[in-house]
Amino acid sequence: MYRIAIDYTPAYEQGGGIGRYVRELTSALSHVDNQNQYSLFVAGAKTEHLPPTLSNNFYWKPSRISPKWFARLWHRARLPIPVEIFTGSINLYHATDFVLPPTYPHTKTLLTVHDLSFIRVPDAATPSLRAYLNQVVPRSVKRASHILADSPATKDDLIDLYDVLPAKVTVLLSGVDSRFKPIQDLNKIKAVREKYRLSNYTYLLSVGTVQPRKNYSRVIRALAKLRAKGHDIHYAIAGGKGWLDDEMYQTIKETGLENFVHVLGFVDDKDLPTLYTGAHCLVITSLYEGFGLPILEAMATGTPVITSNLSSLPEVAGNAGILIDPLNVDEISNAIQDVITDSNYRQKLINAGFEQVKYFTWNRSAQQLKSIYEELLS
Repeated sequence: MYRIAIDYTPAYEQGGGIGRYVRELTSALSHVDNQNQYSLFVAGAKTEHLPPTLSNNFYWKPSRISPKWFARLWHRARLPIPVEIFTGSINLYHATDFVLPPTYPHTKTLLTVHDLSFIRVPDAATPSLRAYLNQVVPRSVKRASHILADSPATKDDLIDLYDVLPAKVTVLLSGVDSRFKPIQDLNKIKAVREKYRLSNYTYLLSVGTVQPRKNYSRVIRALAKLRAKGHDIHYAIAGGKGWLDDEMYQTIKETGLENFVHVLGFVDDKDLPTLYTGAHCLVITSLYEGFGLPILEAMATGTPVITSNLSSLPEVAGNAGILIDPLNVDEISNAIQDVITDSNYRQKLINAGFEQVKYFTWNRSAQQLKSIYEELLS
């Protein structure tokens, strides 16, 4: 039996994105491994909050010290306070969110790097965040015993930008939870539409934190073109407030679409399958993504997908999505028009999506992760 610590802080702190990745992966891991002992390290946790779905070989290891203070102590002041003080004695520490804390010399370390967007799309991050990541991530990558990348594209970036040896990086793909399926309950669909004030609109959907890298402004301009052609369609953006979002709101104002663009804010996980089901299509035209989980979730619920031909997104969508140049508003607009006007084409995309998601399961991801842990420790 090995003693393994996982940084569960993103799962505790973040509703979507990396938080959801850590929650889903940890939950799946608890179903495939009841032998090793797992400690869930949680910075800034004030109460016991061990998810009830986890098996009894998982233990809650909270610290009242906030993530910001840990960043100051570990990464700015670079105080060598080992994380084992908080986790207890361990054989391996898995850092799930880009940065690796100090550990004892004998502890093996695994680092998950989700993407290198702060290098590839530098204007999409605040200057302070970019400066911090440019300092801390390379040091963490260098120190880690092994690295996990969310996609082949991220692995390639690690090799190209940080000169990491290919053998030091393993691609661990995400999965799709079984709750993502077409929702048939009309009352549920009606209730979710009312909750997010979507009435009976035909709507496009994007899922992701509001920030420039998500490229929402160009989708809004594409929507303006479609509405000018007479297509009565709305646009819903499901994502928490990020940074540098002034441009998006300015675009809404410039195009006069205040009544047709619905910024929903953070959406409860339990509502997402219904929102996907109700959407005419998912539009993910990001300028860069380490993976692109909403693509798979949309496909699993029977929603067609339009996405960028950049970074990891073609790898995730495969042949089941429409790939467009995210910088070309006309391409985005034409792709949406094809989906909303051609029911046969739309159904073809839906069928292809159901086939594509079969390759991505959290169980498979967890089985692979368990093998990586044991290989590092053997």
